[in-house]
Order: sequence, then structure tokens, then C-alpha cells
Amino acid sequence: MGSDIARFVGNIPEDYDRGLGPVIFVDAAEDLARRVESRNPALVLEIAAGTGILTRRLRDVLPVSVRLTATDLNAPMLELAQSKFRPGEPVEFQTADAMVLPFRDASFDVVVCQFGMMFFPDKDRCNREVFRVIDPGGYYFFNTWGSHADNPYGRIVHETIGSFFPKDPPQFYHVPFSAHEVEPIRTSLSAAGFTDIEVTEVRRQGVIPDAHAFAHGLVYGNPAIAEIRGRGGVDPERLVDAVAKALRAEFGADPGHMPLKWFVFQAQKAI
Repeated sequence: MGSDIARFVGNIPEDYDRGLGPVIFVDAAEDLARRVESRNPALVLEIAAGTGILTRRLRDVLPVSVRLTATDLNAPMLELAQSKFRPGEPVEFQTADAMVLPFRDASFDVVVCQFGMMFFPDKDRCNREVFRVIDPGGYYFFNTWGSHADNPYGRIVHETIGSFFPKDPPQFYHVPFSAHEVEPIRTSLSAAGFTDIEVTEVRRQGVIPDAHAFAHGLVYGNPAIAEIRGRGGVDPERLVDAVAKALRAEFGADPGHMPLKWFVFQAQKAI
């Protein structure tokens, strides 16, 4: 798939935000925002901000005096994020590559990233860049999903879509769950220079109000849809119906309940 794993373009941002955001991202954003708030920062950088689910929560919980900068590689995602803010709200948006951050050394007290690390082609380089732009004494917060076994919705959508393409199944759904091993991430952070690395395991019961709406987001709200359309021969709506059916079979009739697990990493740049 190469760089295509991070191409959230076309209608993907809207389908991502509407179909996936309320089900699997909002609670994690609340968790991260509160952790950032606890450090009383003055300058906060968000990388891989996507459609602004975490950005919105950060602005809601942080004092208005805190300077918040939100970045993402994908301009269409960032444009949707900007639409969530009123004119004059103190948020700066900037298209930026997390591996080549366009900021001076020691520019921020806190850098934060919600479920973006898995998509960075060179994670070690990103960690070094984040370390560079953090002020001594500052913090880096980010989260990653656990495995398919701990987040069975990922397994379900991967297997269901794959069943329609047995000779060449789409591979996107390996990527969001590819960083479920803690120690390699801890090692990379340490090599970048971070100290006091803490990892917290978070478990939640996710609620699926409408399995069909969630299935629509799972099919259309990420680069998997490009793989599906590239292979051809299958109407994506058939996949939505099949995924919705599988979700209800696993998690019950609407509203369904599913287990979720993610890890939160906190790392400090020593003074």
C-alpha cells in the first residue's frame, strides 16, 4: 500500500468523522485532552489532527490563553477540522508532515497525537522530530490501538471485506492495529531521547448506536475504500451491509456493545 495508507482524501474525511468519530474516537480524545490539561501547558502542538476530534476537545478543556496548533498531512481532513471552530477561536491550523515538522527547536510544552502514530512511515524519525520541538521539561502524549483480538470490530471489518476479495484482500485494516506491542515503541521513544516513559492500558465498552452507520464509516471512512474500488467488481454498499450484519451478530442488536482497548504513552523531555 505504501504511502496510500495515510491518504484520507475525497469524501473520506466526512465519512470518517460522522461514522467513526462518535463510536471509537470521542472517548479516547477526552482521555488524552485531560492528560494534556493536567500538565498546565502554555504551547500545545497536535500532530495528525485529522478531522479535529481531539483538537475540539483540547480547545474546550484548555484555558483560552493556551496557544493550540493543529497539524495534519492531509489538507482535506484539516479543512473539516477547521469547520468545527467559530471565527476567532484561538486555534492555528497548518498542513505539516509529522516527520518533518516546520517548527523551531523547543517550540512547545506538549505535543499530542491521537491514533496517528501507526500511519507514520518512519516512526523513529517522527519521535526524533517531536523530541526536537518539545521544550525541555515538556511532554509527548499519544495513543495506539491494541490488537484485533482486543478490538474485535477491526477483525470483523477486515475479515468481512476480505471475504469479498479472497484472492487479493484489502490490507488497510492491518495498519491501525499495527502498533499494539508496547516495547518497540518504548525503545524508539528512548532512542529519540525521551525519559520517564509511562504506558497506560485503557479498556472501554464502546457503544454502537447504529451498526449500519458505523459499518458505513468503517468501509468509506478510510483508505480501505480506495483498495475496494481499485479491485472493482463489488459494490461498496454490499460491504456495508455485510459488515453491519457481522457487527450485530457479534455485539447484539442496536445499540450494540463492543470491547475497546488502547494504550496511552506519556514521555518527557528531560530538563
